[in-house]
Amino acid sequence: MAMAGLLGSSLLPTTTPLKLSVISNGRTSNGSQATMIRAVHAAEPLKTSKSTVQTPPLKVLTGNSWSVDSWKNKKALQLPEYPNKEELESVLQTMETFPPIVFAGEARHLEERIAEAAMGKAFLLQGGDCAESFKEFNAVNIRDTFRILLQMGVVMMFGGQMPVIKVGRMAGQFAKPRSDAFEEKDGVKLPSYRGDNINGDAFDEQSRKPDPQRMIRAYCQAAATLNLLRAFATGGYAAMQRVTQWNLNFTEHSEQGDRYRELAHRVDEALGFMGAAGLTVDHPIMTSTEFWTSHECLLLPYEQVLTRQDSTSGLYYDCSAHMLWAGERTRQLDGAHVEFLRGVANPIGIKVSDKMEPRELVRLCEVLNPQNKAGRLTVIVRMGAENMRVKLPHLIRAVRNAGLIVTWVSDPMHGNTIKAPCGLKTRPFDAIRAEVRAFFDVHEQEGSHPGGVHLEMTGQNVTECVGGSGGVTLDDLSSRYHTHCDPRLNASQALELAFIIAERLRKRRLTSKTIPNFTNQYKLTTSLH
Repeated sequence: MAMAGLLGSSLLPTTTPLKLSVISNGRTSNGSQATMIRAVHAAEPLKTSKSTVQTPPLKVLTGNSWSVDSWKNKKALQLPEYPNKEELESVLQTMETFPPIVFAGEARHLEERIAEAAMGKAFLLQGGDCAESFKEFNAVNIRDTFRILLQMGVVMMFGGQMPVIKVGRMAGQFAKPRSDAFEEKDGVKLPSYRGDNINGDAFDEQSRKPDPQRMIRAYCQAAATLNLLRAFATGGYAAMQRVTQWNLNFTEHSEQGDRYRELAHRVDEALGFMGAAGLTVDHPIMTSTEFWTSHECLLLPYEQVLTRQDSTSGLYYDCSAHMLWAGERTRQLDGAHVEFLRGVANPIGIKVSDKMEPRELVRLCEVLNPQNKAGRLTVIVRMGAENMRVKLPHLIRAVRNAGLIVTWVSDPMHGNTIKAPCGLKTRPFDAIRAEVRAFFDVHEQEGSHPGGVHLEMTGQNVTECVGGSGGVTLDDLSSRYHTHCDPRLNASQALELAFIIAERLRKRRLTSKTIPNFTNQYKLTTSLH
């Protein structure tokens, strides 16, 4: 999302043209003729100017055509069963009148940037909470997560000498898939906690009952979060001249804090040299940053009511976030989540474990990105270091042999979750680091591009993942274990991982002339679609 010029207006429809890429004029993302539709239960659309993003009227589509509610004809996994259907429909009607949280033009710009990562010309840094919560919603938490992402971005950009695309798991990352629909404690069996936008985490019958009103609160929190992120990104906080001030207090005297401070001084000296040489340092690229939001596309009724038709392109965008992804548990070819995602024009991701077969991945890519457009599809690999070295090469070769363009991203978190003796879930930092290294090793071996990393992390000083130079031990877990779902890297561990990635990007840059380049093949493929 280009933050400049949008400060404080995250909920207002865009009224001026944005810089756009050309996308299949007047057609849906599956290539069929675009048809005016709207979500079921929608109230009559308000009168707005023609240049705004509008909710179009409903028209029933048949065959292989897509509509905002065609997902209802497919098997939908991981969705809650709301006990009060009338209340659910009332909430959805209300939300259909709400303004979009993000703009179509911003999502298109992110797609262009991710396309650069697919070609090895940029690196995607995607990170944030496992699951956002209502209880921990405050400006300090938002600022600290944003700040650690800024730090990590500087470290990676300095090492790789390439742009870093910063995308937060923020402003909408509430819902979580669960292995079991029910949870049992002391002989009491209740529905599992599925995220604050669905039910509560307290273990009692009332809290665990799915409540549609929570979707409205999630919308409001997402909008407020994004508004604050826009302010941080464009209001001077993210200016490169402040690079030495981004260190978090509790990391300042750590090994990673010292490394970052040294790097920040080098950047500061470079900026001083530029100023002395008469080169401007007040260019927007030096005084602000681009920042986008993302979340897992899980709660489909919520996603549907925030889907709008873009008046400039005729395409449909899920305006709840710039980027969405299908999780490992909901990426079935014949499932509701894939059906929904194939019709929206946002850049999208697919989480892929060692269970993914090469032919299945190729088919998924063809369904979700039929025009083979660079930047549209990101494959987020999560399988553990050893499986990564065995399985990933076959996936890369299958995608390449099919002539498909994807951005390869490593999620080193989800394949490395274990249960500690105390009963809490944790993730060893050594295993996370090993998976990141395996990711880079495989791409170096295959001559493909490592396009990014996807992390569950926080700017807080939590003790949820063990290891790292800070020395979090199994005994430390219970002292600051605040996650509502899965364990997250704390700021120090996240920064340590950023330095490891930066070193691999630097090594790749220095040896790039010896690595086979498939960019020309991709360009040829693009020109044929």
